[in-house]
Amino acid sequence: MRRDRMQQSRFELKYLISEITAQRVRDFVRCYLAMDEYGVGRPNYSYPVHSLYLDSDDLKIYWRTVNGDKNRYKLRLRYYSDNPDSPVFFEIKRRMKDVILKQRGGVRQTAVALLLQGQLPGTEHMLTKDPGSLVAVQRFQQLMFDVDAKPKSHIYYKREAYVADNDEVRVTMDRDVWAEPHLEPAIKVKMTRPVHSYAGFVILELKFTNRFPNWFRELVRVADTMQCGAAKYVAGVGLIGHARLAAHAAVLEEESLLANYRPGDDLPTWVRQDKGMDTVTDGR
Repeated sequence: MRRDRMQQSRFELKYLISEITAQRVRDFVRCYLAMDEYGVGRPNYSYPVHSLYLDSDDLKIYWRTVNGDKNRYKLRLRYYSDNPDSPVFFEIKRRMKDVILKQRGGVRQTAVALLLQGQLPGTEHMLTKDPGSLVAVQRFQQLMFDVDAKPKSHIYYKREAYVADNDEVRVTMDRDVWAEPHLEPAIKVKMTRPVHSYAGFVILELKFTNRFPNWFRELVRVADTMQCGAAKYVAGVGLIGHARLAAHAAVLEEESLLANYRPGDDLPTWVRQDKGMDTVTDGR
């Protein structure tokens, strides 16, 4: 089983860059961080990442993100394979002002359907005896019940990752982001009619748990890029549309989420205001 290197509390900065820029970023980052072991020997040094996102039929979680609610969260299952022995993580990803908080518990694949259908987790469902993991799954279910969330969207992408030995600093580059409706309480890796989010871009994420690394400033200068938002679930929903998600609420259905895009568009409202971004108008 892969080592869990999740940062429970961190700051997170996102950028959209080209593939050519991503190669420059790779060369720069290797001077400071080691490659994630799961990318070694793979094309683009990237490993597959799958997520099953939950939401209510009126898409409460989606709209909280779109509206920039300060204390919002996402509910998702994170996994890397459909091999029966591969773990599945029930994960709560919260944004509390400018801090990202993660809480998750690893479960056996055979338990996924039962837990999504509301059965309370027991030690027989868990990967380890760690009480924190059991509490995380219990909290996940509580939030799931609160908004009547259910499986909505399967997200897949390839992740190139670099990490510090102490796990306090992490840089990732995500490519080939695909999304499709998935309404069943089960996981899968094969897609049939996916939509392509952020086509032509690589999503660069700079993550740190404590002090902002000084070399991040130089990295951003080398990449010649600006901080923006890149919410994969929101982008996928916008391209899929509410009908295919069996949702009652409309979404921001556009031909391209990047049409008329300006940096910061899907940052939280308070961040856009602090940066003076909401003073710019473009007729939308």
